[in-house]
Amino acid sequence: MNVHTTERWPEALRRDLRATKRARVIMALGVSLVAILAAAPASADPSGAPQYRQLAGVGSDTTEGVMNAIANNVTIGGTKVLGSYDANGSAQVTTKDPATTPGCTINRPNGSGAGRTALLTSLQANGGAGNGCLQYARSSSLTLTASTPSITYVPFAVDAVTFAITGDSAIPRNLTLDELKSIYKCEIGGITPVLPQAGSGTRSFWLGIIGITDAQVNSGVYPCIVNGTLSGQPIQEHDGRVLTGSSLVPFSIAQYVAQASGTLTDIRGRAVLGVINGITPLTMNTSVPLTRNVYNVIPTSQIGNAPYSTVFVGSGSLICQQSAIIQQYGFAPNPNCGDTSAHS
Repeated sequence: MNVHTTERWPEALRRDLRATKRARVIMALGVSLVAILAAAPASADPSGAPQYRQLAGVGSDTTEGVMNAIANNVTIGGTKVLGSYDANGSAQVTTKDPATTPGCTINRPNGSGAGRTALLTSLQANGGAGNGCLQYARSSSLTLTASTPSITYVPFAVDAVTFAITGDSAIPRNLTLDELKSIYKCEIGGITPVLPQAGSGTRSFWLGIIGITDAQVNSGVYPCIVNGTLSGQPIQEHDGRVLTGSSLVPFSIAQYVAQASGTLTDIRGRAVLGVINGITPLTMNTSVPLTRNVYNVIPTSQIGNAPYSTVFVGSGSLICQQSAIIQQYGFAPNPNCGDTSAHS
């Protein structure tokens, strides 16, 4: 059987795809998108006093907006203690005062995986360069790979993920999960599946749902996938401007809601959210198929120590008290907020 056939698809979908080919010429992915992808939203690194915070964190693009807002609101003794550094912006960030903690100008980590790696690098420095630069990492995926030292994933909100297409796309807005798996496994012609950049928590989560691995994608097992870059530029997650009429990409519902409301910079472009298994993609709808916890990752050894325990741990922690901000940014409060049972 030719895996690039549309024979197994419903007649409505095949008719839509044929109509697309007859009605218009689809702009090829990568053409004229370099400038769009290079223009990241303005950085929103810690602002106001103190410039350098006791708990500095980097990582997930999905949760940077909500954590930036929480960091601006959480204080201990009237002093802000959380520093949240964006996934995009200047090439480097300085997370600690060079006069007291030298060596903390580091390359800016972009995404959940890069954030966790940077945190572990800081924890493993043993007094050398980079030691003590980071205290936590933002993560939109749970990756319990053994690490030294151990790190703990502390959930604080709930997100959901669906697919996005352009508003005028012939791709149906309502797909089953099995149909999405077929698209990403290159079993359907005429549709281009897109993945965000390497290290993205949304990419990791989506691949887990689809049932394929980074290694398979990177080795070309599924050659129809646009693998995280266009014309040499990384595809930042939740940027709908990468879409053409024949492509689809995973998208955080919380990010879509926050961008639509103006809470975050709107980079949706022409993107509209798709429906999976017939269930409308609303964060507060607990029956949405692809919900996920989002986390702050901290050293396991610090769970019982202030300020970690005060800020991150338990349902009464300072972050867990920020339900209004969490919902403002499109997320749902997490019933297990502050739980410390998931660790490497």
